[in-house]
Amino acid sequence: MNKDFEKVDAKIIGADGNVFNLLGICQRALKENGYKQEAEELYKRVTNSNSYDMALNIMQEYVNPISVNEKDLGSNENGYEFD
Repeated sequence: MNKDFEKVDAKIIGADGNVFNLLGICQRALKENGYKQEAEELYKRVTNSNSYDMALNIMQEYVNPISVNEKDLGSNENGYEFD
């Protein structure tokens, strides 16, 4: 991880718990915040993990889990962005 890296918020609490869905949400959050290299690193680490719990722990090294119900500016109640 980049020494200037700061965790980003990711709406994974209450999301479909499939590990690949959660991984995608985390990667998207990282990329949207300018952390493309960290998103790639996260993918490699999670896909090489030995368990679901280990995968979740790795994700939490990169993101702050927040609820899918938390509202963002620039998105509607379903979390979809709009212009």
